[in-house]
Amino acid sequence: MCNLDNKNMFCYQCQETAKGTGCEIIGVCGKTATTANLQDLLVWTAKLVGNYNSQLKKATNGLESTDLINRYIINSLFITITNANFDDEAIVEEIKKGFILRNNLKNRLLELNVTLDEKFENLELLNYEFSTLEDLERVSKSVGILRTENEDIRSLRELLTYGLKGMAAYAEHAMNLGKMDSEIFNFIEEALLATSDDSLSGDELTSLVLKTGEFGVKAMALLDGANTSKYGNPEISKVNLGVGTNPGILITGHDLKDLEDLLEQSKDSGVDIYTHSEMLPGHYYPAFKKYSHFVGNYGNAWWKQVEEFETFNGPILFTTNCIVPPKKTSTYNDRVFTANATGYPGWKKVKIDNNGKKDFSDIIEMAKKCKAPQEIETGEIIGGFAHNQVIALADKIVDAVKSGSIKNFVVMAGCDGRSSSRNYYTDFAKELPMDSVILTAGCAKYKYNKLNLGDINGIPRVLDAGQCNDSYSLAVIALTLKDAFGLEDINDLPITYNIAWYEQKAVIVLLALLHLGVKNIHIGPTLPGFLSPNVAKVLVENFGLAGITTVEEDLNKFGLK
Repeated sequence: MCNLDNKNMFCYQCQETAKGTGCEIIGVCGKTATTANLQDLLVWTAKLVGNYNSQLKKATNGLESTDLINRYIINSLFITITNANFDDEAIVEEIKKGFILRNNLKNRLLELNVTLDEKFENLELLNYEFSTLEDLERVSKSVGILRTENEDIRSLRELLTYGLKGMAAYAEHAMNLGKMDSEIFNFIEEALLATSDDSLSGDELTSLVLKTGEFGVKAMALLDGANTSKYGNPEISKVNLGVGTNPGILITGHDLKDLEDLLEQSKDSGVDIYTHSEMLPGHYYPAFKKYSHFVGNYGNAWWKQVEEFETFNGPILFTTNCIVPPKKTSTYNDRVFTANATGYPGWKKVKIDNNGKKDFSDIIEMAKKCKAPQEIETGEIIGGFAHNQVIALADKIVDAVKSGSIKNFVVMAGCDGRSSSRNYYTDFAKELPMDSVILTAGCAKYKYNKLNLGDINGIPRVLDAGQCNDSYSLAVIALTLKDAFGLEDINDLPITYNIAWYEQKAVIVLLALLHLGVKNIHIGPTLPGFLSPNVAKVLVENFGLAGITTVEEDLNKFGLK
């Protein structure tokens, strides 16, 4: 068994991973070795809980499965997504909570006189009493990525795990809106346990990875239905980039339920609400337009927060991942609040009232005492092109394609990031021929959504569907166009896929697209470090997966020059 004896940590789940092979001293994202190792232990604990929960469901025909267990597993996976939680104390509490759940489940099985399945007995190496953080970290070093010695099996297990992390994030957002699907929860549990099943071959794991894409589509469809049934279908909207004279609260992340609750609790307070990064698409939903104090979007993608939080002046609310550790000289530390799976040492946690509802009163009261945001840009941007809106424009789009006004669609969804190599996507958008339309979702859009790229017969050349989970909309749009043109294969459409990735929600989007039959997807700025040469070869040969090169070379390769 391989372990971390010669390394402080090992993590290669994000695009920024050191040297493209793995962080071994400290995470490029900013997490310490201790945090990384505790996150590995939390994932392992979720497997422990899943093991006994699956046995209990089998013994009771599913009658004793609970939402508490489902939420624990998906929240544990969400906590370990890149940039979600840096708070060691909070992670330790989740680990302890998991062991309580595991013990309760095991005791219930014994009460029912169920003979315990020993298939995952290897998980029980963690059957010990908690004492110190050092003990936890010591044990965590035996359950991380390198525990799997075979490079290809390790690669497939991690690809599967990262897909599940992304799926868990979307399932949690849907769950927060009261939408749940037991099939999705059951699959997450089954697939998570499969990553510790030494009897599975590489082919069996590959099959499970592709099945993860199938359930990724279901999870994104579930969340899409949760969002639209609650807040209406996104509509074409112009979003203000400037600021007002009132103090403000900046909300970032992806959880629309938190946005709704914040807007409702802050109305008539004299405090304005601004979105940041992936919360920008909140402005596209009809239900939020009734709030006059919902005034605009402030700033850009997540990685610019260190400078933009300084100038905002008011409190900031993190609803999900995308935290950048602040500088030692940062002045905003005492005005940041975290919710859900997020956390950072010293930052405040949002209060939960006796009814289990988030209480934002502390944030609102703090905002009242702050200066108005400093203006960093002016103007407006347009968005709201989710599938319902684009389908309404389908005839117009089809006519534009048939007339030759639109010759190509380019899907440039995914994530933004800090590396200078990501300027490739800005340059690529600038160099696209004027008869090309960009379909986008996720924070990758910040590389080009403020460029003046014009329109084609009134159709904007950048159609923003929304958040990263709204990549589902791009798939629905493609399938709708396929039918509109009477095509047999989605790959016969004039669509190029040039996608930027950063973390694990992008992984589940990729797997979802592969499940839908999309081929020849290009991802960058680098291929994932967790893909072994053999696993990468399978994806290349069977799906045409490829990386990027230069703007000029890729434009020629895609037939766009």
